Amino acid sequence: MHPAPPSVFRPDLFAGRTAVITGGGSGIGKAVARELAGLGAIVVIAGRKKARLEEAAADLIADTGGVVHAVPCNIRDEGSVKSLMARAAALGGGRIDYLVNNAGGQFPSPAGWIKTKGWHAVVETNLTGTFLCCREVFHASMDEHGGAIVNVIADMWRGFPGMAHTGAARAGVDNLTKSLALEWAWRGIRVNAVAPGIILSSGYANYDPVFRQVFLDMADNIPARRLGTEEEVSSSVCWLLSEGASFVSGATMRVDGAGSLWRMSWEVPDHDAMKRYGGRSVEAILTEHAAIEEDAE
Repeated sequence: MHPAPPSVFRPDLFAGRTAVITGGGSGIGKAVARELAGLGAIVVIAGRKKARLEEAAADLIADTGGVVHAVPCNIRDEGSVKSLMARAAALGGGRIDYLVNNAGGQFPSPAGWIKTKGWHAVVETNLTGTFLCCREVFHASMDEHGGAIVNVIADMWRGFPGMAHTGAARAGVDNLTKSLALEWAWRGIRVNAVAPGIILSSGYANYDPVFRQVFLDMADNIPARRLGTEEEVSSSVCWLLSEGASFVSGATMRVDGAGSLWRMSWEVPDHDAMKRYGGRSVEAILTEHAAIEEDAE
């Protein structure tokens, strides 16, 4: 395990608080779990694969000396999510203070070739799974005790060519974040989102070797001229959970080195397929302008 930098927050920031992190066994989710555990929280990490999850929990405990529990959960299954939240509430002495909806999944594919089964799988994981976790933590604890939720989404404001299914789902979560922030404000629940840009995480090792260089080259389309780190996302999540963000709700924080404001890496081939309706050619405009100038003289 790579050595994580020290947190920018005070060591006991989340002491006595309970946090649930879905997808907490690897990548960004594990980085969030590590930081929260190091800051004193009782951490419950959730994921589908029990053995991997328990291994991650052992790593986090050894790394932070904190309290980390592994609870297997399929966020696409309503009963599994109910069980997760009930277990987490019991581990937290009857309450869950924080929920980080980090679990997700997608695969690259042109939109025209995404099969219906694949579409449903991605939308159910990223959108429906997030909704189920929010709803069940509401009923298990937050309706009575309040709390904070952070949904991890993606940079999808300019579309998500090559992964239209996850772009649509993440955009849905962005809107869900706003809706819940309004509906649940009177229960003392803040709901925000974090949208990571291109992050060099442990998942890089799972990429096809051909795609790895393509991924690294994406830094050319980021004003920061580098990829982001898991810890940079984690610190943003922790701030949104903290009391320092007590007047922030319904917001989405972009952690992307200004990449969402700049150019895209998706190439559109030269073509003449989109025929023009009306208008004038450049040549006609210049001719008309020259005639007007001549008449003015």
